[in-house]
Amino acid sequence: MHRAPLIAVALLLSVSASAVAQRPGGTLTDPGSRIDSVFRAFGASSPGCAVAVSQRGTVVTQKAYGMAHLEHGVPNTPATIFEAGSVSKQVVAAAVVLLALDGKLSLDDDVRTHLPELPDYGAPITIRHLINHTSGLRDWGSVAALGGWPRGTRVYSNDLVLHIARHQRALNYAPGTYWSYTNTGYNLMALVVGRVSGVPLAEFTRVRLFEPLGMTQTSWRDDFARVVKGRATGYEPDSSPGVYRLDMPFDDAYGNGGLLTTVHDLLRWTANLESGAVGGARFIAEMHRQGVLTSGRTVEYAGGLFVTSYRGIPEVSHSGATAGYRAFVSRYPAQGVAVAVLCNAANASATELGHQVADGYLGDALVARADADSASSPPPALAPARLAALAGIYRHARDGQPVRLVARDGQLRTEGGSALRPLAAGRFRLGGNVLIFDSVATGAARAGIRMLTGDGDTLRYEPVAPFAPTPAQLAEYVGTYESDEADGTFVVSVERDSLFLRDRYGRAMPAMRPDYADAFGNGRLGIRFVRDDAGRVTALSARDGRAWDVRFVRRR
Repeated sequence: MHRAPLIAVALLLSVSASAVAQRPGGTLTDPGSRIDSVFRAFGASSPGCAVAVSQRGTVVTQKAYGMAHLEHGVPNTPATIFEAGSVSKQVVAAAVVLLALDGKLSLDDDVRTHLPELPDYGAPITIRHLINHTSGLRDWGSVAALGGWPRGTRVYSNDLVLHIARHQRALNYAPGTYWSYTNTGYNLMALVVGRVSGVPLAEFTRVRLFEPLGMTQTSWRDDFARVVKGRATGYEPDSSPGVYRLDMPFDDAYGNGGLLTTVHDLLRWTANLESGAVGGARFIAEMHRQGVLTSGRTVEYAGGLFVTSYRGIPEVSHSGATAGYRAFVSRYPAQGVAVAVLCNAANASATELGHQVADGYLGDALVARADADSASSPPPALAPARLAALAGIYRHARDGQPVRLVARDGQLRTEGGSALRPLAAGRFRLGGNVLIFDSVATGAARAGIRMLTGDGDTLRYEPVAPFAPTPAQLAEYVGTYESDEADGTFVVSVERDSLFLRDRYGRAMPAMRPDYADAFGNGRLGIRFVRDDAGRVTALSARDGRAWDVRFVRRR
């Protein structure tokens, strides 16, 4: 894809808040007033956001809304420092790319070359796999949650992330075969940068990236107890309307997140991804090199960047969320527009806010918001009997996660209420995905579903029978199960004809709902009991978000 380079980074430092914003097909004479309406929900009694926009290298808007500190009544400003969540990942990818350009490592190195503590899974996990989220590594936060200590409940560090990773006996899948987001790879890359360069990631990026780009307000949360002047506090809504609670990331794991920065510095950063002022043309090419699976499919993820499109035009972007912070940074290379949004309110949708801001600068270049499947004729209606035949429980072929479909009010819906829009016989649209029911094509009473995702993947779901265990069947599961991979324990009991799990500290989880034979879930956690050849329950397999099939062995 051709990208018109932005002008030199130095020009980005000039700010013209009153500049007239030109856009394709028209002139936006007052972008500030439009942005004010986008952020109108954030005021003097709430946390809020900062936003900045650049056009072909010149910052044309920078504004702030809401409060940086509710306790002391300090407002956010465009210079307020926020935590950028997973927007941080592109900085780690950039550090690794610079080391590759220096000849200090290869992006095709087996990561065990630099981190020999990691297990040998029979096939190498390369640094490129880590960059593109195609490694198959379980997300360390999900594994920690299975052990009873999810992120935010204890102080984690990159050394502890390595400790968790080295105890995993299995991957979610063979390296390079699928794409799944995992923070583990980026924490490990932070360690690789330290070992290869001889200095911590924070120091390497300060010298090689932040200082050359003039990012004077950017650093890392590598020591959560460090005082950072000008930093906003993170907040989350309380149960009472208009009331907020502190929500800060009190840990030292960084690289997956942890970048402390301002919207102005982020525009300096994203300009370099166009100009190559630091790194040059090869740096730009590697940062935008998308991952390729062993099947040959190209994924959207590049060097900590999603390379996609927004309303018909190319977009390079990433969002972020850590504790009470939210972030979104996007570029529209053909139009020379970049947008940065940073928030200290957990209920702020930085991505949606950023897109609303971008709309005002992209103007006529955008494709109208319309259902791509709309036509003059209405979608085909399905007979109630046909809908009922398609309803039921389906299991994801990769990780076992169940999906329930119900027939209601003449429509096929997810159990959560989202309607599937009929497209043709056996084809439905759900959000950006297309669902194909194989039973319609084969004539079978009930068969699987193929989900064609917006990024080109094909997910397969197989039909499973509902499960209503008897008290005697539930009693088979009662026992204590331990995992050295998660360093955790589950105590399974039956109470009021329902299955319950407690951790080693006696903390109970919500009741486990039966999904299909030997499988239960409670919305977040999914478990499947494993039997030996004699039919005895010997273990359970746990699934928590980005960690699949973590085994807990039955001890008693």
